[in-house]
Amino acid sequence: MIQALIFTVIGKAITDGVLFLGSVVGDDPWRRNWELLLSVAIAVVLGLLTAYFVNWDTLHRVLRRLGITRETSYPSEWYSAFSRHSDCYVTLHLKGQRRLFGWPQEWPNRPDEGHFRIAEAEWLDNETRIPVTGVLAIVIPVDQVEMVEFLKGDQIDPQELRHG
Repeated sequence: MIQALIFTVIGKAITDGVLFLGSVVGDDPWRRNWELLLSVAIAVVLGLLTAYFVNWDTLHRVLRRLGITRETSYPSEWYSAFSRHSDCYVTLHLKGQRRLFGWPQEWPNRPDEGHFRIAEAEWLDNETRIPVTGVLAIVIPVDQVEMVEFLKGDQIDPQELRHG
């Protein structure tokens, strides 16, 4: 609710500023004809920019560098970890001492609900990798995952992935 009020004020201020500049250049009919269209256009652009800055942690990254906050714009530490390591393979440590290695195509937003979709999957048995053949991806419920390891994709030999 507070965000809606803040964005309404910001949108209104920008719209009034643009309309004022338009009235300086033109006359009052310009203002009446364009006010609704301009306010909708500004609201859409403002919404898209805000979504971009929030989804890519842009504003909070700047605020962290300035020492204003230590927070991220992500909904949880879980989501932040996956977003910051989107170029990594993962090892999912599952209940029952099982481990699954692969490329995370999708992951849940929260650690208490949802599923992982793992491509290029391999079961890990001690130091042996067992490729999952004939399968495009495996979907694992998050409640079966006890821990997640991130492994840099550029540090993994593709030959090692398939032939371990």
